[in-house]
Amino acid sequence: MTVVGILHPGSMGAAVAAQASRSGAEILWCPTGRSSATKERALRYGLTAVNDLGELTERAEIILSICPPAHAEEVATEVAAHPFTGIYVDGNAISPASMARVYAILARTGATVVDGSVIGSPPSASKNTRLYLSGPSEGLMPVASLFAGSAVHTHLLPGDVGRASALKLSYSSYQKASRVLAAVAYALASDYGVDEELLDVAQGRTTSYLAETAYIPKVAARSWRWGPEMKEAAYALEEAGLPSDLANAAAAVMSRWDSLKDSSLDIPQVLDHLHAAQDGEPT
Repeated sequence: MTVVGILHPGSMGAAVAAQASRSGAEILWCPTGRSSATKERALRYGLTAVNDLGELTERAEIILSICPPAHAEEVATEVAAHPFTGIYVDGNAISPASMARVYAILARTGATVVDGSVIGSPPSASKNTRLYLSGPSEGLMPVASLFAGSAVHTHLLPGDVGRASALKLSYSSYQKASRVLAAVAYALASDYGVDEELLDVAQGRTTSYLAETAYIPKVAARSWRWGPEMKEAAYALEEAGLPSDLANAAAAVMSRWDSLKDSSLDIPQVLDHLHAAQDGEPT
């Protein structure tokens, strides 16, 4: 039986860890300092309580860290204070640079550190979740085998730690920001009584812009006039007392494409312009 420790089992962490029990793993958690809601969740998922973090690190062969990203390094430091030499999976939504720091914290204790990213809703009988993994090869397969036949579908990425984290933030930077932008857009439409019409327009589309990569060069070629349009959107939002940060940010991004007016570059060339521009200056 593989023994797995889950740190701070929130709604996602507890659900992911519970899926590992399908392969026969025992799932440990430490109730010290945790809320009553967390304790109820751990009980519901059949997690085994231990006395303290020291017992968890002593018994666990694999530790899963799935917690709020602001606490990822702090949690890693707490684990590093104990003699843990097993596999440590950081499944938090942190940057590649933050992941590198987590790696450095745990690697010096002798642990095998795996970079993980969880994409999707908490796994259940009706929902599957993707777990992307990168890092040392000796750590990847033991983690992947934990979730064989479960609602957590693992995907191994070639390369070092940081790749799984980069994938997570690449996806969430669009997914989360687009949800917020949608809320702001509907707030503005609602102020003018055209929210139902906005919904009607939106329902004419059935795919995500994130999947329409071929459209990126078209956006770049039109940014010379779309950027000012976003500035006007920002003014309208400000007049309505709504946050204009996202609209202004979109305009700032488009300003990096000002020189590409009516161009026909390919995707790599267009994306290079985003990297090359400095201080908001077009290339």
